[in-house]
Amino acid sequence: MNDSTNGISILGSTGSIGISTLDVVERHPQRFRVVALSAHRNVERMAEQCRRFSPAYAVMVDAAAADALRQALADMPRPPEVLSGPEALETVASLPEVDYVMAAIVGAAGMMSSLAAARAGKRLLLANKEALVVAGAILMRAAADNGATLLPIDSEHNAIFQCLPATYAQGLAASGVERILLTASGGPFRDAAPESLAAVTPEQACAHPNWSMGRKISVDSATMMNKGLELIEACWLFNTAPERIQVVVHRQSVIHSMVQYNDGSVLAQLGNPDMRTPIAHALGWPERISSGVEQLDLFRVAQLDFEPPAPERFPCLRLAYRAAADGGTAPVVLNAANEVAVAAFLDRRIGFTDIARVVERTMDRLPPEAVDLSGLGHVLEVDGRARAVAEQSVADGVC
Repeated sequence: MNDSTNGISILGSTGSIGISTLDVVERHPQRFRVVALSAHRNVERMAEQCRRFSPAYAVMVDAAAADALRQALADMPRPPEVLSGPEALETVASLPEVDYVMAAIVGAAGMMSSLAAARAGKRLLLANKEALVVAGAILMRAAADNGATLLPIDSEHNAIFQCLPATYAQGLAASGVERILLTASGGPFRDAAPESLAAVTPEQACAHPNWSMGRKISVDSATMMNKGLELIEACWLFNTAPERIQVVVHRQSVIHSMVQYNDGSVLAQLGNPDMRTPIAHALGWPERISSGVEQLDLFRVAQLDFEPPAPERFPCLRLAYRAAADGGTAPVVLNAANEVAVAAFLDRRIGFTDIARVVERTMDRLPPEAVDLSGLGHVLEVDGRARAVAEQSVADGVC
């Protein structure tokens, strides 16, 4: 083992972000070594990754999948230690031989391990939205108290980070920043007549024009709730209020976000839509390392379009701004209700436009509370209450 390399745990290694991370890491064997990989139950892909990258640890959250992985790797000369259960994620996120943690587990399941990495003072490469949306105050405090470095992996937040001055943590206004311009593709329904959206099917909602993503995040992009969650993330990451963030629909997904300064300057980060770019930036920061992404050809792009999101087409974005402004547990309720509503839509139990109705009804019934910063217990309890209210709304037929 080369002790000069940086040890990395990749949480969610069999998903798209995890696969892209391994692609970048493999290009730089002199800089990185894979210490741990984790997945939920994708044994086949995890076995392939273990044989290729020889991690010391492999975590399968599902216990039966962990047993299957042990059997699949039994013929390896030095198989990884296979761990199971959610607690194992926290273990490999805080190992002393780990320097970097890629937090790429989707949903609330990734919160505890992200928090464990922050408390252990790691470089936390954050691709898990819920860690900030649900527990932003807790995670940011843990990072500050323990000397962790938190770097955003979402292409938009990574772009903002690249365009902000080093002094942004002191406050955007004090750093000469007027506002953040958070770009959005607009999803598959950016030109749809609002009255046509009630008939949208799960297949149509999952057909994103620019990105290949999982079903849940594809629906979030179609409703623009994904952009709403990113708005809340940006407030925590960049120490700013929601009114300083403007969402801009940019069809080409070439400009990943922009920062507008008080002298009239606008700085933008451009690149081909490939998650290996922000991953490589966060892995190499403050240096730059190759990502394997094709260089952007401006002549082929030729045109860049911008427009405001239509409020009547994207009510979820309005609800996210409301949650960001209300603060406290409001984002917890927003996120939980949305997860329930999206699952119900994908199961064809509610319609596409009912997603926003479920979320708004849940927010109306659960006013925001101050967050208990001592741990995740309070936010998880609110999360549970919000899910119960949202499920009842679905059962009641929403309206």
